[in-house]
Amino acid sequence: MYEYAIAWEWLAFAARWFHVITAIAWIGSSFYFIALDLGLVKRPHLPVGVHGEEWQVHGGGFYHIQKYLVAPAEMPEHLTWFKYESYFTWLSGFLMLCIVYYGGADLFLIDRHVLDISKPVAILISLASLGFGWIVYDLLCKSPLGKNTWGLMAVLYVVLVFMAWGYTQVFTGRAAFLHLGAFTATIMSANVFIIIIPNQKIVVADLIAGRTPDAKYGYMAKQRSLHNNYLTLPVIFFMLSNHYPLAFGTAFNWVIAALVFMMGVTIRHWFNTTHARKGRPTWTWIVTVVLFILIMWLSTAPKILTGEDQNASVAPAFQQFAGDPHFPDVKQLIGTRCSMCHAAEPVYEGIARPPKGVILENDAEIAAHAREIYIQAGRSHAMPPGNVTDITPDERKLLVAWFESAVEGKQE
Repeated sequence: MYEYAIAWEWLAFAARWFHVITAIAWIGSSFYFIALDLGLVKRPHLPVGVHGEEWQVHGGGFYHIQKYLVAPAEMPEHLTWFKYESYFTWLSGFLMLCIVYYGGADLFLIDRHVLDISKPVAILISLASLGFGWIVYDLLCKSPLGKNTWGLMAVLYVVLVFMAWGYTQVFTGRAAFLHLGAFTATIMSANVFIIIIPNQKIVVADLIAGRTPDAKYGYMAKQRSLHNNYLTLPVIFFMLSNHYPLAFGTAFNWVIAALVFMMGVTIRHWFNTTHARKGRPTWTWIVTVVLFILIMWLSTAPKILTGEDQNASVAPAFQQFAGDPHFPDVKQLIGTRCSMCHAAEPVYEGIARPPKGVILENDAEIAAHAREIYIQAGRSHAMPPGNVTDITPDERKLLVAWFESAVEGKQE
C-alpha cells in the first residue's frame, strides 16, 4: 500500500499539468478578446450592425476583425465557440482540490489549532462555500445594483474580503488561499457556463429563426466577462500561493489576500486602459508597488509563520509514523539534515522562512509530513536541494523503510 503514495503523487501531477494547460488556454483567449474588444475602432462605412473593427498583424499575416454588438443579419456558416477552456479549467482545478486537499485533509485542509473539525465536515464546508459564492454573486448581478458595474464590483470585493477572513478561521492558511482562488474561479467559470454561453446560444437561436436578437443578452455576457477579466490575476496568485508561506502562513494572511485582489484590479486596469487607447495610467503601477510593499511588511509580522504550538501532540491520523521503530533514527536524521531550513527560524544562509511553511522540529510535525518526506527525500532526491546537507544513500533508505514500515504496520 505504500506504493499508493507514489501513484497518488503522479495523479496529482497529471491533474496539475492538465489544470495548467487548460488555464493557459482559457486565460489566453480571455485576455485576447478583452484586448480586442477594447481596441475596436468605429469607422465610417462599416457593415450594418458592426460596432467596430480592428486590424492586427501576427504570424506573418494580417487579420481584419469586425465585431457585431448584437449579431450579424444572418447566421455565419462557421462559428467558433470559446467555452471548453473554461469548463475544463474548473473541472481540472476541482480534481486537484479533491486529490490534494480532500485526499490529504488531515495535513493540508484541517488545522486543529484553528478549528477542530472532522474531515467530512471540512469537505462539506469547502463544497458549500463554492456554491454559496456563486449564489450570492449571481443574486447581486441580477439585483438593481447589477446595473452599476463599478458599484457591483465594490460590493463583490467586500464579499471576497469576508470570505478571505472566513476561510482563515476554518482551514489551514494554505487551504484558505487555495479555497479563495477556487471560490473566485467557480464564479468565473459559472459565468461562462450559466450566463455567457447560454445567452450567446439564445442569440444564435434567434438568428436561425429569423428573429432580431435582444441586445440585453450581449450586455449581460459582456458584464460577466468584464468581472472575469478583473478577477483572473488574483486567482492565479492564489493558485500559486502554496509555494509561498510568507503569504498564506502569517497572522495577516486574509489582509494580504484582500490586497492581492486590489493589485489584480490595478494591473488589469493598466492593460485595459492601454488596449482601449485611453493612455497609459502609470499611477496603477505605483499603487501596485505600494500594495506589494505593504504585503511584504505584513508577511513579517508576527515573525513566527503559523503560531502553532511547537509542543503539539501527534494527531491520531499520523500516530503510526511516530510510533514506528524507525522513528527515533528518522527524527535524529531530520534534525541533522533538514532542520536548518525546516525550522520556525531557519539558520541556513539565504533561507528566511521554512520552505512551503513546512517545519520539522518535533514529533508531531515530522509525523504529519511523513508522506512528503518519503517522496521528497526517500523515493526521490528532491530534498535537500542539490543535496547540500550531504544526505547519504543509506539515510534515504532509512526514510523509505520508516514510511513503508509504518504503512504496513497500520494494515496489520
